[in-house]
Amino acid sequence: GTNTVDPWRLEGFLSRSARNAETKSKKRRHQNTSHSNNDVDKSLMSGDAHTEKKSIKCDTCGKTFPFKYILNKHMMIHTGEKPYSCEICKKSFTRNSMLKIHLRTHTGEKPYPCTTCKKSFREMSQLKMHIRSHTGEKPYSCSLCGSRFSDRTTLSRHMRIHTGEKPYTCTTCGKSFSYKSPHVCSTCGKRFSTVTVLKNHVRIHTGEKPYPCETCGKTFREKSSLKTHMRTHTGEKPYPCNTCGEKFSYTSSLRLHMITHTGEKPYFCEICRKGFKFSSIFKIHLKTHTGERPYTCSTCRKSFCHVSQLKRHMRVHTAAKSYCCEVCRKVFRSSSVLKIHLRSHTGEKPYPCTTCKKSFSDMSTLRKHMKIHTGEKPYICSTCRKSFREMSQLKSHMRVHTGEKPYSCEICMKCFRSNSVLKIHLRSHTGEKPYPCTTCGKTFSDNSSLKKHVRIHTGEKPIIRLTGSKTCNDHGQQNADFLTSCIHFTN
Repeated sequence: GTNTVDPWRLEGFLSRSARNAETKSKKRRHQNTSHSNNDVDKSLMSGDAHTEKKSIKCDTCGKTFPFKYILNKHMMIHTGEKPYSCEICKKSFTRNSMLKIHLRTHTGEKPYPCTTCKKSFREMSQLKMHIRSHTGEKPYSCSLCGSRFSDRTTLSRHMRIHTGEKPYTCTTCGKSFSYKSPHVCSTCGKRFSTVTVLKNHVRIHTGEKPYPCETCGKTFREKSSLKTHMRTHTGEKPYPCNTCGEKFSYTSSLRLHMITHTGEKPYFCEICRKGFKFSSIFKIHLKTHTGERPYTCSTCRKSFCHVSQLKRHMRVHTAAKSYCCEVCRKVFRSSSVLKIHLRSHTGEKPYPCTTCKKSFSDMSTLRKHMKIHTGEKPYICSTCRKSFREMSQLKSHMRVHTGEKPYSCEICMKCFRSNSVLKIHLRSHTGEKPYPCTTCGKTFSDNSSLKKHVRIHTGEKPIIRLTGSKTCNDHGQQNADFLTSCIHFTN
């Protein structure tokens, strides 16, 4: 009933397998070279030994070979012939060299050690691939999206994302899949490609962590995780950067570091054409297009794309607001936010637009403004296909279709589609006018009213926008709502 093999019996098997395989190999080589390679023999007998050897073609696939014995070996691929068999597990192989490598799975022999981390491998090809985990080398690139990979197999699997190829079919329901995952978790139904990966996964359900750290007592589900953790104690940094020589404890840290040299942005958004260095940031960005906001504040029900944004927002409710504006008495949670707010009173606008010379009080507002010139409107209404520069504009617009007005005035009970419009409305009750004119001192309840007033002093002519062409030739600007043909008043 056990699967263990007696070591003496194993040794006998191995030596016999090796001898048999070697004998077969020698016999085959003798037959192929002495009796079958007529083209070579004839050339030698006729005095054509120094003439170029004629290529011998495979009738099945068209591939050519210099000698017939090489063609004979190649033909085994087509015939399925596997003359070299393992006497322990009966597995067969087309070549003796492949059998020799296979036998190491029984002996445990790993003759190819990594000089960096001392890990050993059964095959030289495995060692070569492993070394790339230290160097960060990724010689195989995707011709469609530019993503790079350390081995050809991973690239082939990745290509299925683009081709849609699903070579693995379920025999029960007929559904096709991109990857082979025959090992199923009995608890959650998740599938895995190998038994080892499944075993590691099962420990998530059982809570088993059989690998303890002898230094700090922390336990781990996988041996590899323990090995990685040990570097926090030893200070070992086995992954050096080939460009600047800096060393890292983890391959992931090296990969992130390499981007500082290459400037590579392998994650590309097909909606707004923006590039990203990291997959995690790219995933967060995609949610700005889908509108997905899975993280909700339990206090005010505001939702966010990422947990870090929610954490930052929570400080609004938990942190003490100790920074007060001396002009309008508004309170802020940080000095930096207060500093930006003060510019609404002073009129300071240190961030100029290089296209139209318009200036702004903060960088984020400038970035939003730049979309006017680029025409970028990545946020599209699924109902009427109207597009917007900002997600907040789209959310506010959607309420035109739904009729929703979630912001109500507690004084007169009037309802509004956006919080910003409610804030302006509230000033009609409080009499607050936080926007002063720097020329005459007159104050206004909102910024747009101040802008209209300032034209009295500047002599600037107002613009009426009518539906028409997309761009005003005089101003060189695109209007967000496509109401862009301008009539300029003249005296």
